[in-house]
Amino acid sequence: MTVIADQAAQPIQTPRATPRHYLMCPPKYFTVEYSINPWMDPGTPVDADRAMAQWDELKRTYERLGHTVEVIEPQPGLPDMVFAANSATVIDGRVLGARFRAPQRAAEAEHFRRWFTTRGYRDLVMPSRINEAEGDFAWTGQVLLAGSGFRTDPEAHAEAQEVLGVPVVSLRLIDPRYYHLDTALFVLQRGADARIAYYPEAFSAGSRRVLQRMFPDAVIATAADAACLGLNGVSDGRHVVLPTEATGLAAQLADRGYEPILVDISELRKSGGGPKCCTLELHS
Repeated sequence: MTVIADQAAQPIQTPRATPRHYLMCPPKYFTVEYSINPWMDPGTPVDADRAMAQWDELKRTYERLGHTVEVIEPQPGLPDMVFAANSATVIDGRVLGARFRAPQRAAEAEHFRRWFTTRGYRDLVMPSRINEAEGDFAWTGQVLLAGSGFRTDPEAHAEAQEVLGVPVVSLRLIDPRYYHLDTALFVLQRGADARIAYYPEAFSAGSRRVLQRMFPDAVIATAADAACLGLNGVSDGRHVVLPTEATGLAAQLADRGYEPILVDISELRKSGGGPKCCTLELHS
């Protein structure tokens, strides 16, 4: 009885920010010239200057919050290189590179591999399976949530566990609009009491049950917030960077003590990207 009373008396944890280390790539060559997801329409005009301005503001937002942002040089002919989250998964200094499903993006993997090598990352492995990195991998501080269904091979989950040395929980995506895990789920707080936000309808029935069991207090996004890629967010534990249109999700987060920060990323969304797609976290 005493143990139960003590547990019940524990206060709810207040969201707390921690400094983060990010890698980003400017959209110097950004355009939509092919279609590899339902968001991409090569017939829709793209304003390159506006895309760059939105990316600059996203980067400045992170820096204003006290985070470190490193930048990799973009390469001509690789318009989606701006979506740095797809380039690698980094945990405790170990790096698992990327292997893209779409041939249009395949060359990106080598440019990012070289970046990590020149920055002194020695524990680096390039995957043998299709693996689109943080697009389909979300680190909670305890387990790696791993998506499959459209891009990353399910076999890549086992490879990630071996390379990174962390437990992996597989989740299956079923809605092609949410083709990467990071379009349907993101981590709000890391640690033993990790918290997430997600859109249940993007997942298979079994995966929904897994998420309900693991994260009973998760923030559940509406269809409207998912449809503007509101779940492609970035959290430092307190501040949560979201697309401007994700007002319902922002209100839910504010009610729980988080500080939503809304940014306009609409030009990059024409290629199916949001704040998280542009942001690779280098987990130390």
